[in-house]
Amino acid sequence: MSLSDPAFWSRFQFAFTLIYHYLFPQLTMGLSWFLVYWKWRALKTGDEKYNRAVRFWAKIFGLNFAVGVVTGIPMEFQFGTNWASFSRYAGGTIGQTLAMEGMFAFFLESAFVGALIWGEKRLGPRYHFLAAVAVALGSWLSGYFILVTNAFMQHPAGYQVDPRGSLVIGSFRAYLLNPWALIQFSHNQIAALVTGSFVVTAIGAFYALRQLHPVQAQLYLRAGTWAGLVASLLVAFPTGDQQAKMVGKHQPVTLAAMEGKFVGGPDAGVAMIGQPNVAARRLDNPIEMPGALSFLAYGHFGSYVHGLNEFPTNVWPDNIEILYYSFHLMITLGTVFIVLMAYARFEDWRGRLGSNTLLLWVLMLALPFPYIANTLGWMTAELGRQPWLIYGLFHTSDGYSKVVSGGDTLFTLIGFAGLYFVFGLLFLYLVGREIALGPDHESAEQETVLGSREGDFA
Repeated sequence: MSLSDPAFWSRFQFAFTLIYHYLFPQLTMGLSWFLVYWKWRALKTGDEKYNRAVRFWAKIFGLNFAVGVVTGIPMEFQFGTNWASFSRYAGGTIGQTLAMEGMFAFFLESAFVGALIWGEKRLGPRYHFLAAVAVALGSWLSGYFILVTNAFMQHPAGYQVDPRGSLVIGSFRAYLLNPWALIQFSHNQIAALVTGSFVVTAIGAFYALRQLHPVQAQLYLRAGTWAGLVASLLVAFPTGDQQAKMVGKHQPVTLAAMEGKFVGGPDAGVAMIGQPNVAARRLDNPIEMPGALSFLAYGHFGSYVHGLNEFPTNVWPDNIEILYYSFHLMITLGTVFIVLMAYARFEDWRGRLGSNTLLLWVLMLALPFPYIANTLGWMTAELGRQPWLIYGLFHTSDGYSKVVSGGDTLFTLIGFAGLYFVFGLLFLYLVGREIALGPDHESAEQETVLGSREGDFA
């Protein structure tokens, strides 16, 4: 595949819009259960600090939701404009879950997000809590339908071929409960919780460093670091472990490429350091953990792991280098997340979390790294599936729209980049304004209004 190939630009455009779009829903999915928890705590304790946290973060949730909707719509259209051949072949399957996501999950989430942000007084505490639950369920249900669609492309299940040669759903149960989807959903959603935890922690650290909103800063730091530690551990095990076993079972060539393993064998090690040399068919300068890959993929240290040399080159992932580095950087970041959050919890146990300036700086500056790790995770999944659009059934080279030239796709890609740049600046401005106003802004305004009214009566 070259720069003059229209398929390259169609893939590049979809990758760009997907990566940009997913910056936003990963935070809404990760943040939603914080809102539910704080609202529940407000109901249970009557402590107003939890309601203040919900009001503040609901606004940031709403901004992420809005930009996520705007950036997600073009991806749906690209199935028809850039991937018409794929849509004709597989639209009878993947179109079902995409429609279900819009009809059930998206409408559930969008119907209640306004009530969550603006309906607290009208709804009352209990119904406002239920609105938070509905938003969280809607966001996660939306994620499930999307991931069922992707899981079908990774591991097709529940389909049959109609007389025209196109795919249709043969069993809704097998399609919706695809084992790959269940594991991928758990791994992806816990990773979204990592993002939400790091963002909440980073804002708490920011306020603590500036000595602003001390009650809210402490609340964010404690909730964020607790959730961050638990979620970071769960991303690694059991969800990441199960995902690796799924890849090893159903996509052994992908597993070999992820580890840069050209020669198969038992007691296969995980490369801690190394550089894949595809031309020479070897991993240069490797430092490996012996037997670890055999255990992670198949549950036994002596298990045989296939090497790339055992497969014809036309089924190899078409960019082994980027796949290898994406996977290993993701694993490295995940390990750093566990260590960082464990240390933060230790410092909180010692009563020093809010006063450890260096740690607060690290927690604040760590904010973008879960986004990077999630992006690397999706790159690993999608690059690993190549050269298939639907693994084992339909090649990527057969799926793009033959009537759309590379120049047309590049032109629209430039347009998307410019438009998304403007959206990004607007989003950062609006979120930055909310952070600058702070979680106590609304309460301070209410106190000012009440004070002026009391002065009038006096």
